[in-house]
Amino acid sequence: MLKWILILLIVAAIASLLGLNSIAGAAMNVAKILILLVLVLFLLAVLGIIAIA
Repeated sequence: MLKWILILLIVAAIASLLGLNSIAGAAMNVAKILILLVLVLFLLAVLGIIAIA
């Protein structure tokens, strides 16, 4: 999942440099959602609420 976040951030950076603001915004929003999901899963794993096997 971290690989997808990095790919989306790179796509957003390149799109913004090329002036494609709508594509950059969409990629950034998806990256933000994935970052939030990773953080929530990490916190749940640290607190022991879910067990990752």
